[in-house]
Amino acid sequence: MILVCGEALIDMIDNGDGTQRATPGGGPFNTARALARLGVPTAFLGRLSDDGLGRRLSALLTADGASVSLATSGPEPTTIAVAAVDGDGLTEYEFFVEGTAAPNLTPAMLPESLPDEIDAIHVGTLGLALEPMASTLAELVQRESGRRLIMLDPNVRPGLISDPEYRTRLESLIPLSTVVKASVADLGWLYGEQPYEAVAERILGRGVRLVLVTLGAEGAFGATADLRIHVAAPPVEVVDTIGAGDVFGAAALARLHEIGRLGPDLELDAEELRALLNFASEAASLVCTRVGADPPWRSELQAVG
Repeated sequence: MILVCGEALIDMIDNGDGTQRATPGGGPFNTARALARLGVPTAFLGRLSDDGLGRRLSALLTADGASVSLATSGPEPTTIAVAAVDGDGLTEYEFFVEGTAAPNLTPAMLPESLPDEIDAIHVGTLGLALEPMASTLAELVQRESGRRLIMLDPNVRPGLISDPEYRTRLESLIPLSTVVKASVADLGWLYGEQPYEAVAERILGRGVRLVLVTLGAEGAFGATADLRIHVAAPPVEVVDTIGAGDVFGAAALARLHEIGRLGPDLELDAEELRALLNFASEAASLVCTRVGADPPWRSELQAVG
């Protein structure tokens, strides 16, 4: 089982006519749904609201097959993100988080120990940017690192980051992670205008076993201690990119699950890494053809390997 930790929220998306539609979202929420739809036993750990939107988020996770038994809920309103999609389908967000549910995940809400069936933990996005959730999840990673595979997906949201400890927190979690998955934009925010291949080398040098870099329309890049592999993105007509990075990370984990590689001592050969990159790129490209974060089901993807 894979445990996905962080926020679930509502994306308010412009319909183009002055109205908005409420679409379930949040990087970890999207990731959990994508994993479950890809047939992977999945659980979500986060703070949900008891309001109507929070109940909707919980119901969607459950309907897709993700467990919410490790999640908590309370009276705080559901966290909101306003998504603006430009003419190329690229998305920017404005977040309304003060006093809302998602950030209010405290250490007391963590289980004293995780179920034995959890093989991997996924953290990232606002889960590492908003307090007290960020410190809570950092504590969980520190506790579980070396015992389970950890995937770190920074999914940096520069417009929201006001915590001076954010960069330090991310840097401290990298050597505790088995897999770091990031976009080129994430790496640029973290390390400046260095080539992503050089940044991947730097991250591998800190003990990470696998670095995955999403390159948008240019495809994806994967690196291990002795492998460097690029794959092209499947050509699609992009509607928007909401959830594409989340689905890529989920599909990468799903592939590791399928081939029995979910562990802190992760090793892949060239064929396995290339297949993982192609599978994750196919899943991410498919979600780009849809409005909002609507992850694909396993039956929609070509069988790999």
